[in-house]
Amino acid sequence: MNKLPGFGLIERARALAPLIAREADEIERTRRLTEPVVSALIENGLYRVLLPQSIGGAEAPPEIFMQMLEEVAKADASTAWCLGQCSVCAMTAAYIDPDAAREIFAAPNGILAWGAIANEVHAVPGGYRATARWDFASGSRQASWLGAHVRIVEANGKPRLKPDGAPEIRTILFPVSSATMYDVWNVIGLSGTGTDSYSVDNLFIPEKFAARRDDPAALREQGPLYKITTFTMYGLGFASVALGVARATLDAATDLARGKASVGIKAMRENNAVQGLIGRTEGNLRAARAYLYATADEVWRDVTRTGIVTNDHRTAMRLASTWTIHQAASVVDTAYHMAGATAVFRANPFERRFRDMHAIAQQIQARDTHYEDVGKAILGNSSERPAKDT
Repeated sequence: MNKLPGFGLIERARALAPLIAREADEIERTRRLTEPVVSALIENGLYRVLLPQSIGGAEAPPEIFMQMLEEVAKADASTAWCLGQCSVCAMTAAYIDPDAAREIFAAPNGILAWGAIANEVHAVPGGYRATARWDFASGSRQASWLGAHVRIVEANGKPRLKPDGAPEIRTILFPVSSATMYDVWNVIGLSGTGTDSYSVDNLFIPEKFAARRDDPAALREQGPLYKITTFTMYGLGFASVALGVARATLDAATDLARGKASVGIKAMRENNAVQGLIGRTEGNLRAARAYLYATADEVWRDVTRTGIVTNDHRTAMRLASTWTIHQAASVVDTAYHMAGATAVFRANPFERRFRDMHAIAQQIQARDTHYEDVGKAILGNSSERPAKDT
């Protein structure tokens, strides 16, 4: 009997949680994933969850990817964030020449990372020339290859345009050894992601390493997974990270409530207000998780049957991802305040998750303008699409 794509990845992620939790302090201190954690993720195939099977990946359904990230996020948000970022980057293999994809991803440690869209490259015979710098490259400190989303300038100095008149965006790919890295990630949350900057100087990129990412006409893989754009998968993935952080924070607050009591004050577990707050917050978290997974499952069933992701599908996943991140942040806030003074000490499992959750909520996948895009679609004006970033 054939195993389902991604079989065992959730269980492997759960089994790695104790290791990741033990390394979390060092990850925070060094602002990098530690070598034991990266090695364990590679050895267990977690970075390959969304990589095409033709390149040795799992090509797993979104639900497997999402649950995997949830399990890791319960142990450490930075590790889950990097894993989610690099896993989605690997979907680029579906848009490039198979030989190029194998060169990047065939080795077990073939990991791709990139930053936000910026800058331009110049078309030259056989490829492109790039001199530029990019920021926000989560997972870049584990990567063997880097990417950059750029506009194309033709030899005559004019921008290359798509048939609809918009600038053509390519994702150029190059070995990390070709870039200069800059240690700039000094932040309040997700500190361990090493989301640093990088640059290249007069670098030649062969045409085969310039992907038309998320362009259906450029797809070389026909599996249903690649009908979903990388931008949408980022939303599902980072919402799952938020759920994992919220679950761990609420569980920690509940454990605290079982045993905490102050002199002259009723024990937390006997306090009616605390009991009601835990009940309502538990319901909110379960509802957010159920909504996110139900939406992803409905879209997945449709796309596996029809091979099409509609505008309605994209709108539904965008709304579910954004709303879930905001609900998860609310759960973390509630749990943090419930813990009282206990929450401010670094030795307890609250303050880091509080900071990590609010860093997640600042990222593009959680921005409030997504609600405007959804509202426009509901009202029949879907001409404006969310801008792509990572």
